[in-house]
Amino acid sequence: MNTRIDYRFIGGILLIIGTSIGGGMLALPISNSPIGFFGSTLLLILAWLIMTRGAFAIIEANHWLPAGTNLISMAELTLGLPGKIITWITYLFLLYALLSAYIAGGSDVLQLFLEQWHISLPFWLYPFIFVLIFGTIVYKGIRPVDYTNRLLMLGKLGACLLLIILIFPYTQGRYLTKGSHTFIHLLTHSGHFNLLGNVALVLITSFGFATIIPSLRNYFNDDTKKLRNAVIIGSLIPLIVYIAWDAIIMGVIPRGHEHGLLSLLKSHRSTSELTTSLMIILHNPWIGYFFQFFTSICMLTAFLGVSLGLFDFLADGLKIQRQGRSGLFIALIAYLPPLLLVLFFPGIFISALRYAGLFCVILLLLLPLLMVLSGRYIKKLAPITSQKNLLSLISLIFLVLVAVGLIILAIP
Repeated sequence: MNTRIDYRFIGGILLIIGTSIGGGMLALPISNSPIGFFGSTLLLILAWLIMTRGAFAIIEANHWLPAGTNLISMAELTLGLPGKIITWITYLFLLYALLSAYIAGGSDVLQLFLEQWHISLPFWLYPFIFVLIFGTIVYKGIRPVDYTNRLLMLGKLGACLLLIILIFPYTQGRYLTKGSHTFIHLLTHSGHFNLLGNVALVLITSFGFATIIPSLRNYFNDDTKKLRNAVIIGSLIPLIVYIAWDAIIMGVIPRGHEHGLLSLLKSHRSTSELTTSLMIILHNPWIGYFFQFFTSICMLTAFLGVSLGLFDFLADGLKIQRQGRSGLFIALIAYLPPLLLVLFFPGIFISALRYAGLFCVILLLLLPLLMVLSGRYIKKLAPITSQKNLLSLISLIFLVLVAVGLIILAIP
């Protein structure tokens, strides 16, 4: 019996987890505070189901093209020039929004860390240091990103488990029940759907791992079954972690408090102030230190995963190599726009995640579903068995309508 461990499969799962469990996780208890724990749990499960189906659509459409192709080529094949243009625009907006959020959060954590060592630098320098150090790893390619991510994920999952164990005794059930009536009110009053849509967008962003699927296809040597299994496992673990995370944070930090979750919605340094709130409320500096360590790794793994997807996307879209001078050019156009956004809008963390959620729905749900519909039933690229599956066709159309509904909810 072959008992050899498939380290690439494990590495792929960890890359999906690392891309998912990032800055979005830190924002979840804050952004979910208006609807409470039970409402946010229901929306998290729905977001996971929807975005996992979108990921499967990307896997299917990507395998109609040679390995090494990304969403641009997929859109051009199935949706023509209009699809290619929309994919270009939404992909850049999505990943720039995500990178802006992670650079803002990462530089915030870096600043807090250095200040504890009595090192003070100009504000504009923190984002540049963050990008210079970890952007270099991404420039080197998927293998160093994978190895770095494996090491970081061990620390992340260990710190997350330790935090849950340490904070759980402090949780109060009455905090978790607050906000449930608000969620029911939002569901039954159409005038408040926009607020519900804003919360849903941050949740959807937390499952925006599908940008790295074309990269993982290459890494798995075209093994579709392995890739689908990695997506299921790699996305299910973040769902479980998110629910547990919401429970301990929303069960400890009250909503309407001077240092409460609702007040953090308006903060320009929500990441570091969430750490401060925990330290003040729990009167336990060790929990604050572990939390700071955890938030640092969250930002790093998400930054690495998103950057990797953007590098490969730009290389495919521009038809250039991602190494050498062309790789440096890709790094410049990948990091300069989000760096400028962070410098001019320092409090962009949560708002960037909301905008990312809108583009995430378009790019990682609506467009892949349309690609599959076009590829199967118009271009006839799929096997005939897929084309004759009526139930699958109905589910695809239903999810397209769901995606359109989410986009409408996101419009102010």
